[in-house]
Amino acid sequence: MKQMKSLDDVKSFELDEDRMIHSASHEEILNCVTTDIYFLRTLDILKEMGLDDTIVTAEIFPRKSGVFAGIEEVKNMLRGKDIEIWALDEGEDFNPKDTVIRIKGPYKEFAAFETVILGALASSSGWATAAREVKEACGEKDFLCFGARHLHPSVAPVMERSAVIGGATGASCILAAKLLNIEASGTLPHAAMLIAGDTAKIAEVYDKVMPESHKRTVLIDTFKDEVEESLRIADLLGENLYAIRVDTPSERGGVTPGLIKELRYKLDMAGHVHIKIFVSGGLTPERIRILSEVGADAFGVGSYISAASPIDMTMDIKEVNGKPVAKRGRLPGLVDNPKLKYVEF
Repeated sequence: MKQMKSLDDVKSFELDEDRMIHSASHEEILNCVTTDIYFLRTLDILKEMGLDDTIVTAEIFPRKSGVFAGIEEVKNMLRGKDIEIWALDEGEDFNPKDTVIRIKGPYKEFAAFETVILGALASSSGWATAAREVKEACGEKDFLCFGARHLHPSVAPVMERSAVIGGATGASCILAAKLLNIEASGTLPHAAMLIAGDTAKIAEVYDKVMPESHKRTVLIDTFKDEVEESLRIADLLGENLYAIRVDTPSERGGVTPGLIKELRYKLDMAGHVHIKIFVSGGLTPERIRILSEVGADAFGVGSYISAASPIDMTMDIKEVNGKPVAKRGRLPGLVDNPKLKYVEF
């Protein structure tokens, strides 16, 4: 497949009859099959006018504040192009209208990539920003991102990677963890307990087969009262039990502050002060703060991050052949941001 550079390339593009997934492949993204067609129409017109290789400087800015993520994909999209790039580091904060990326070079070199660049930055930065909000609520306590099940699988690794950039301690999605060069994190699902018919049976084998370094965390709300089951599993595994996980469904009121407070009190009273309380299930920063105050030690967060709105990004041409320009309503010329760094490919 070749990069799309004109409307003729669009006409000649044909779908594979055996295509099974609707999402774009890496090859399709890198070759501009997912771009907005009007960029290719523009390139055809500018080429006819002998202007497609005009030297321009473009800047990208966000509509609201957030945490920057996605630049690594952008660098790969533009690798090998005859351009220069300056950008924020991933994890940097930005404010509305800050310049987060500056690109300089012949317009034809990057014009068709505007759509995919803005989309990658918008989604990744939106997820990283939501994760930062969760991290601020957690303070020094850990949280894992459990959001992969809430998104199309093609972008789930992007989301969980962005969450770690924003402050998550770990990711449950295997590919996201591999991309970050960390171990995927997670406990056990209710399915394990339901199939075995008893949480204690699963806990015993779980303890037996996991390596010594693994932090054993047992889900305790499948069959019995959460406090009763926690004490039962704590007595069974003793010092080997790192944490219990509470994921009480909304049908039973969810995980309440009163439940966590009672659970912490009775674990301590029974001599299990080392056991941590891991909470998951529809968590928001507000709920995390409340549950943390009454004894929750760590959190699993999914939909709050995965459902975060993208942060709109806009690319404007700010110089043409070194001359400051702008459309009406915008100020001509470059907008300086001291956080920008030259990108080495």
